Amino acid sequence: MAGVIPFDDRDGFIWFDGKLIPWRDAKVHVLTHGLHYGSSVFEGERVYGGTVFKLAEHSERLVRSGEILGMTVPYSADEINAATNETIKANNIVDGYVRPIAWRGSEMMGVAAQANRIHLAIACWVWPSYWSPEARMRGIRLNISDWRRPHPQTAPTASKAAGLYMICTMSKHKAEAAGYEDSLMLDYRGQVAEATGANIFFVFDGELHTPTPDCFLDGITRRTVIDIAKKRGLKVVERAIMPEELSKASECFLTGTAAEVTPVREIGPYSFTPGEISKALISDYDTLVRS
Repeated sequence: MAGVIPFDDRDGFIWFDGKLIPWRDAKVHVLTHGLHYGSSVFEGERVYGGTVFKLAEHSERLVRSGEILGMTVPYSADEINAATNETIKANNIVDGYVRPIAWRGSEMMGVAAQANRIHLAIACWVWPSYWSPEARMRGIRLNISDWRRPHPQTAPTASKAAGLYMICTMSKHKAEAAGYEDSLMLDYRGQVAEATGANIFFVFDGELHTPTPDCFLDGITRRTVIDIAKKRGLKVVERAIMPEELSKASECFLTGTAAEVTPVREIGPYSFTPGEISKALISDYDTLVRS
């Protein structure tokens, strides 16, 4: 795409296996296990005013995600926190995005890779908020994906593992090709699960309802918004939600590191009107992350 700066050709520094190196030197071999078999875990984090929001929780989840995949990340959460802050400072990031990733290296090439070194890299770049609160309140449009979130016994759904996002990319590409901004994913039971990279909430009769995260990530932003809502006196219900129930919901929004709090105005045949609850939670969230 014209005007797009590729991510392998930028100025700056990336933290790679214990030290900062020039951005363009942060390379891995084509026979890296993580590329061939999806043996990698990652995080997505936002920097507000030079500080990563909920950094400790993200670093802890990265380590835990690795453990679920049988990968011991060779740094503690505290060491990852320090490395993240070092990387942000080196790149002079004030408002931006952070991407830590851990993966199996290239010592063995096959399904089994017990001898492979586990690597860790941390990159960050400038990324201001997508929308003003006013623009956000117009709401986005989602289709309903053909792909479904898998059963926890068929995939490591509690891990933020790279391989789990393959169907997300496929779903979002199809949605965007059809003129939508994102896609709603159901789970293996046909229940509402999440969007391709964000959790989802609905307002039913003044109450906040959200799917129980039993086969997808219980997002850090999701938990933050639940806390904010409860502090506002809103009742929050975590439960199984069937698609046909969406006709009764008045408001809908997504939550996530990238999405922050993003209202939705349409999901397939269902329409919503971004309203006062969405607006209040956007305001509260924006205040919290910049406090």
